[in-house]
Amino acid sequence: MFTTRPELRGTFGMVASTHWLASASGMAVLEAGGNAFDAAVAAGFVLQVVEPHLNGPGGEVPIVAYSAERAAPLVVNGQGPAPAAASIVHFSELGLDLVPGTGLLPACVPGAFDAWMVLLLEGGTFRLGEVMSYAIGYAGRGYPVVTGITEAVENVLPLFRTEWSDSARLYLAPDGAPRPGTLFKNPTLAATYARIVAQAQALTNDRDGQIEAARDMFYDGFVAEAIENHCAGNRVMDASGKRHVGLLTGSDMSRWRASIEDPVTFDYNGYTVCKAGPWGQGLVFLQQLSLLDGFDLDSMEDVDLIHTVVECAKLAFADREAWYGDPAFVDVPIAGLLDTGYAEARRTLVGDEASRELRPGRVDGRLPRLPPEKLWRTERSGPSAEPSIAPPLDRPGDTCHVDVVDRHGNLVSATPSGGWLQSSPVIPDLGFPLGTRAQMFWLAEGLPNSLEGGKRPRTTLTPSLALREGEPHLAWGTPGGDQQDQWALVFFLRHVLRNINLQEAIDAPTWHTEHFPSSFYPRAAYLNRLVIEDGFSPGVAERLKARGHDVIVSDRWSLGRLSAAGLDCSGLLKAAANPRGMQGYAVGR
Repeated sequence: MFTTRPELRGTFGMVASTHWLASASGMAVLEAGGNAFDAAVAAGFVLQVVEPHLNGPGGEVPIVAYSAERAAPLVVNGQGPAPAAASIVHFSELGLDLVPGTGLLPACVPGAFDAWMVLLLEGGTFRLGEVMSYAIGYAGRGYPVVTGITEAVENVLPLFRTEWSDSARLYLAPDGAPRPGTLFKNPTLAATYARIVAQAQALTNDRDGQIEAARDMFYDGFVAEAIENHCAGNRVMDASGKRHVGLLTGSDMSRWRASIEDPVTFDYNGYTVCKAGPWGQGLVFLQQLSLLDGFDLDSMEDVDLIHTVVECAKLAFADREAWYGDPAFVDVPIAGLLDTGYAEARRTLVGDEASRELRPGRVDGRLPRLPPEKLWRTERSGPSAEPSIAPPLDRPGDTCHVDVVDRHGNLVSATPSGGWLQSSPVIPDLGFPLGTRAQMFWLAEGLPNSLEGGKRPRTTLTPSLALREGEPHLAWGTPGGDQQDQWALVFFLRHVLRNINLQEAIDAPTWHTEHFPSSFYPRAAYLNRLVIEDGFSPGVAERLKARGHDVIVSDRWSLGRLSAAGLDCSGLLKAAANPRGMQGYAVGR
């Protein structure tokens, strides 16, 4: 089978990510004697610099890892909560029935910085300054602009020029958006990172002490102070068409820290798949596996396979809307949703024809509840997209991803996102904008994902990790909003069931459904829509249409930006990255 590049194999270490500079930085750490945890942290901070339209320090990151020292998987919860002052009543008083997708109102506590620090403390060996030096260098000395940055800035040029002047000062050249391939610098962000490192080093020479000091400076020190002043002191134009101040305070920052959790797992075909909890959407991947476990996927041709996977995805995503939320606030019936009997009953709903209904299940005798249709039946043409003030309607959304494996058997999968340059104005003292993740809450009472102060929004971010016979085997993931646990599932099924290598599984054409309310403002839903990538054999699209699917054929190389890294039972390490997007790369030896 032709592939765009080889599956990498070696014995020392592998890094795969959505940007070549992040992959190279992570590999440099491995070469310098660091482990997978150190490399992932360095790569993660580089992604904040070189993909500012897809993630930043104001965003969040869930991480799933395998610690060789622990001999166990773990999850780092890097999703910050809503401000204490955030409430449905407050938004109603502002005349809003949806949380805007841009501006200051949808800001949650930035979770990415502390999540990376927790990962470094938990399993890393490098010092704070060592892992952050790569990001500081690229922010201060510059990095090449990718096309996505140019497009993101061009998309919001009028907003930058008329409303978000601090963003304009950083990102606009005299002739407009920075051009692809040119050198771009963010000296203010470099100074923010460097100040954190320098002050931590001045306080103590102890490695762990410096990391703890950095955490305090971000959440109790000058970063938190600048964020509070920015939110309270500015009325910012957002997607509602009105100007609002933000709700995030220094107290919100101070009260929160990233935490380590056990993963939610499901056994499938000899693999144990590990995902983050129901504050993300990872459980929907496991529910799909549970449903698909009753079908003979191996014997299916493309039409039957796509139809079966999509119909099971519709059922799992309906449950996502009805049941998932922050488990600190709501009782999410995880065991019931993954129960064999529940899957058997739900599986009977998969027929020969495509379903046009959103059908959540009754779990443990409890009735499901969906968000009111008036909040999510939005008329809008084009595929759903991750947010900006005016998202290009012909492009899917995006974020970042990084996977690392080392010779010691450590494995890391992380999906950084949020803090997009096009979605919130730059904080002038810090060089980065806040995130807008609170747009994923519903402004309706009594739902698992209803807005409450201090509650985490149920996100779409969903890194993946799999064990094989209890041993670490594979880390993988992709950008792509609601589609992440679909493209990642198709990749996993191909690799596991059809025994094709990582690069072959990534390069093969993929698909997804949009049969649910989008997690992003303005919460559009396209029931029964099926998007398949060009590249399938002739007649597949027409035969899927004949089975009732509303089929859209997307351009070849247009869906997803998967990457993966892992190891096999012989001890060989392997990695692969996606040609889609023209910037992901895997490196290793």
